Amino acid sequence: MPKSSRYTFIFNPAADKGRAARKASWLRHSIAGIDDSALLTTGYAGHAGELARVAALESDCLVACGGDGTLHEVVNAVAGRDIVVGVVPIGSANDFVKTIGRPGNVHESLTDCLGGAQRKVDLGSVVFNHDQRRFFVNSLGVGLTGRIAGKVKRHAWLKGELGYVHALLSVLVGYTPLKMHIKITVPDGSVVEMHEPVFAFSVSNGKVEGSRFQIAPEADPADGFLDVCILKSIPKLMFFRYVLKYLRGSQILDPRVVYCKASEVEVFVPVSEFMHMDGEVFESLPGSIRITAVPGALTVIS
Repeated sequence: MPKSSRYTFIFNPAADKGRAARKASWLRHSIAGIDDSALLTTGYAGHAGELARVAALESDCLVACGGDGTLHEVVNAVAGRDIVVGVVPIGSANDFVKTIGRPGNVHESLTDCLGGAQRKVDLGSVVFNHDQRRFFVNSLGVGLTGRIAGKVKRHAWLKGELGYVHALLSVLVGYTPLKMHIKITVPDGSVVEMHEPVFAFSVSNGKVEGSRFQIAPEADPADGFLDVCILKSIPKLMFFRYVLKYLRGSQILDPRVVYCKASEVEVFVPVSEFMHMDGEVFESLPGSIRITAVPGALTVIS
């Protein structure tokens, strides 16, 4: 059955703490000049995914107009389906487009998101709460970065990296390293196992998180693997020197950091904890989390 529209743009006006709404007129005007296209606007949390599931039946390409959270919803709606995903980055951080080499200027990227080359990228598959499954396109964090993402969501008045730093400082006040049991399957098939307190735990498909923090500087979203970055337990005040390292990506050279490629990661957290995927927050998360690389699972315009 032929599809009725080549492009469907899914616009989230709540992205960038509501500031994306200011670009609504520009977006409508720009899309009006593109043949065979449609614009859909989200009205509530989760709506982007609902719109994407329906639009995928009619369109060849879905374009997420928002931040990483909007892209996360669209990807989870169409993962495994034969459809192309583009991005117009008008969110707070727009982390994933930094890895795939897209410009940060939204006026340039609307043209590029249609005219760029298509390529396959990997996804991270996450099974948690026994049977829930979701995908992430950029990054996942449990504990410290999960709590930071939760704070960022609640502080709408702070934007981009400033909001991330403010949330980091707020979380550190009462933070203690989180005891984890971690099993990492590395590319040669061997397993690295840890059972100890962990200060920060991240699994990434993209290089950047929180706008500027290079959590996984060696990540390649098309290499078939995810990048694991674990900061072992350290005194809380020592973490401030690591903030600078994370900004440069040099933390991966530190002896207190475990950094490696992985095809699968299993994590057991004995207490209720926060997790984020692409900045989307999942609270009160106990028990086992299984994270698996899914090579070439998504076609994007880069």
